[in-house]
Amino acid sequence: MRVILYTGKGGVGKTSISAATALHCAELGYRTIVVSTDPAHSLGDSFDTRIGPEPVAMASNLWAQEIDLLHQMERHWGTVQEYLAALFAWRGMDNLVAEETSVLPGMEELASLMQIAYLAESGLYDVVIVDMAPTGATLQLLAFPEMATWYIEKLFPAERKAMKVARPFMKAVTDMPLPEEQLFDAVEDLVRDLNRLERLVTNPEISSVRLVLNPEKMVIKEARRAFTYLNLYNLATDAIISNRHIPASVTDPYFAAWKATQARYREMIEDSFSPLPIFQIPMFDDEVVGVHSLRRMATATFDSCDPTTIFYKGKAQQVVKDGDDYLLILPLPLLDKSDVNLHRGVHDELVVRIGNWKRHISLPQSLMGKQVAGARYRENQLEIRFRSRQNGNAK
Repeated sequence: MRVILYTGKGGVGKTSISAATALHCAELGYRTIVVSTDPAHSLGDSFDTRIGPEPVAMASNLWAQEIDLLHQMERHWGTVQEYLAALFAWRGMDNLVAEETSVLPGMEELASLMQIAYLAESGLYDVVIVDMAPTGATLQLLAFPEMATWYIEKLFPAERKAMKVARPFMKAVTDMPLPEEQLFDAVEDLVRDLNRLERLVTNPEISSVRLVLNPEKMVIKEARRAFTYLNLYNLATDAIISNRHIPASVTDPYFAAWKATQARYREMIEDSFSPLPIFQIPMFDDEVVGVHSLRRMATATFDSCDPTTIFYKGKAQQVVKDGDDYLLILPLPLLDKSDVNLHRGVHDELVVRIGNWKRHISLPQSLMGKQVAGARYRENQLEIRFRSRQNGNAK
């Protein structure tokens, strides 16, 4: 079983590469479904056919689905949303505003992601390809189950028992909406579903995230931030898909400046994401729409490779807490530590130089206000220590 999630900034071509990958997998004999969790569905446009909220057969071994956001919300969040909306309305909020406010930020995207677990566990497919909404931030929500599980195990039983005792008395003195037993059941079901999803997408033997980008400065910087958070939340990234490179065969002088710019940003992509493999896709001479064009893209991307291959194993970077400090850990075998040079880049970047090799790392928010307090090399890993400025001098 393989789950491959494509994410990246809007407009970089992740829907096209998702569809192309799915087509290639199907033609290799895998039972494959490609699904879109993006509310602005465009998967059907890539295949140049209509795709609905239920899986639709596209070709031999290939199905496609554009997930129905409203249905998923009702299924996973409906009972909780109804209670919150009633509570907000009781406090005087307009009914329509109360209904909108009762949806937690990111819950819509997370509810649509839960369909992935169902498809993966259904036994109907060998490969699930996911065209993600254009943000890596959605995946940060997958850290929620850890906190929610603690709440369910530690506090939830006492709250549920207390409400069972207090509910008859409270109903006699207030008209405030009170949580009924079915609400507690719904919360337990929601956390259980979230845990299933988290176990699935954080299992590196099953799930891989692939970042799609273009050789453009803003796109690369956003991809670097997404990559940092994917590592932070234990989501394995096994490849970078660099799309829309102007082919060397294009000799028109009009494109000379563009080609020079792209060459510069190709180096930036290497610096940012090494040692991940980088698949480079040319800019085609026509839009990528329809099976023929998708097959062409798949061939240009993977050539003779099987897209279900796990192209990189292990973490390219990791952040761990060490007392009051944090360690940024980079696997770097056979490193001569005397060659290491560190300096802070602009805003939230750390630049690591090792001889002629350079790596730009977007720091997570937890490290932005901290200073580099030293580095050491051990067990084939470079450990960079970050310390709060008030916690002592750097070493």
